[in-house]
Amino acid sequence: MQYGAACAPPRPLLLFATRLPMFTPSSDDVRRFFCEAYRKQQAGEIPSPLEGIALDWIKLHPEYHDVLSNVDAALAKDYSSDGGQANPFLHLSMHLTIDEQLEIDQPPGIRAAGHALAERLGSLHDAHHEIMECLGQMIWTSQRNKTPPDGAAYLECVRRR
Repeated sequence: MQYGAACAPPRPLLLFATRLPMFTPSSDDVRRFFCEAYRKQQAGEIPSPLEGIALDWIKLHPEYHDVLSNVDAALAKDYSSDGGQANPFLHLSMHLTIDEQLEIDQPPGIRAAGHALAERLGSLHDAHHEIMECLGQMIWTSQRNKTPPDGAAYLECVRRR
């Protein structure tokens, strides 16, 4: 599948954090957001624009549907000590982050690098997963070194994929 065929037309995105209370969502806020988006989809209700974007990614991750269907269990789950199980809320949040980065081309050049990667891999979803590895590496390095995130290193990582 070609990149153009794999993607919906560009759509304006709002920063994920600006749609949640106080601009700094807690992990519970993020979990509630994704669970509510999934609940609306299951109930046939109309999602907000940001929920609609989240649902695009939720649909591609059926392995998370059970988790998203129970907000109380989602809030109680501790992924940090769960034997290496992936955190679905972190994963979905990274999809939204990458969507926005590609849309606004921040850091500059990420849009072209992401599109090229999607072309090589055959799907935007696969490209997102590769970009996630680079994004996670950049954040980890920044935290470890107590330095600002290095957008140039992040971009170079995506280009090397």
